[in-house]
Amino acid sequence: MIYPEIYPQAKALIFDLDGTLADSIPTHNYSWQQACNSFGYRYKEEMVAQMTGMPTRVFAEYIKNDSGCSLSVEEIMKLKQDCFYQLAHHIKPFPKMAGFVKSNLNKISMSIGTGGGKRSAGLILQAIGMLGYFDFVVTADDVTNHKPFPDTFLECARLMNVTPGFCQVFEDGNPGMEAALKAGMMVTDARKFY
Repeated sequence: MIYPEIYPQAKALIFDLDGTLADSIPTHNYSWQQACNSFGYRYKEEMVAQMTGMPTRVFAEYIKNDSGCSLSVEEIMKLKQDCFYQLAHHIKPFPKMAGFVKSNLNKISMSIGTGGGKRSAGLILQAIGMLGYFDFVVTADDVTNHKPFPDTFLECARLMNVTPGFCQVFEDGNPGMEAALKAGMMVTDARKFY
């Protein structure tokens, strides 16, 4: 199995979760479709390509504005999250990325930097069998500015006590790759390893 390359100057690895380590995007899409169907809105899967890595709130705000529905952003989020939480245990890892993480366990500092919330991240890590593999898990609940802002990855670097320029980020979404570059970090496109 061909794994990603660790850059020689990398002292720490940061992984996005949804779409990078976990094949969770189909579950997110299904959950959004179910939520939107409940109030008569047609969910557009192409939103994911544009907003991958951004928190649930950003998706819900877009849907609220686009649909004109009477539900609050919080109610839309709850509809989606309730469905997702029920299905999260079915999520599987991307084998190459999971193998890569396992092969580097206890060899280099590793953390998660995700646009998902704390509960979602925990459920996904449990589903893919990777609880305890990472030194830190930074979620949308831990930062104010989300991807494409660099805050998530900068918080990972701070917690790992590694200068951002020595961190290598593995990402599948354009907002996340942009965030990593803004943080001054090395970036690897995880989509090459599906």
